Amino acid sequence: MPRRQVVVKREVFPDPKHKSVIAAKFINILMLGGKKSTAERIFYKALDIMEERTKQDPIKMFKKAIDNVKPLLEVKSRRVGGATYQVPIEVPQDRRLALSFRWVISYSRKRSEKTMADRLANELIDAANNRGNSIKKREDTHKMAEANKAFAHYRW
Repeated sequence: MPRRQVVVKREVFPDPKHKSVIAAKFINILMLGGKKSTAERIFYKALDIMEERTKQDPIKMFKKAIDNVKPLLEVKSRRVGGATYQVPIEVPQDRRLALSFRWVISYSRKRSEKTMADRLANELIDAANNRGNSIKKREDTHKMAEANKAFAHYRW
């Protein structure tokens, strides 16, 4: 982060198939090694699998899954007088989205299904139904913040 200038956020254009900015951002984070077409293929295949299994609109399910994974609180380390405290803070909106994308993608990569599209589809279905590893991560983050509520007065 520069000390003087403000970092200008680049505009993300909506994805060509569903006209959704959130989907375009998700594809960009899913991408490895600059291979955007591969990331798009995985994402769209995962949406097709979701639609086939649940008979619901996959974009609505995707948005519901991401909303379910978004954390409200997290802890940050704060050093006060030689001691380090885990201080609970509210998560800004753009960081909520980034964390939810990161958690869904990382836990879908760790799943045991055969293809990445299957893994991603199953993780998104689980997240939309409030279960799965990414939801567990959000719950753990909230529990940590709740446990350290006593140090909230160290907020800066």
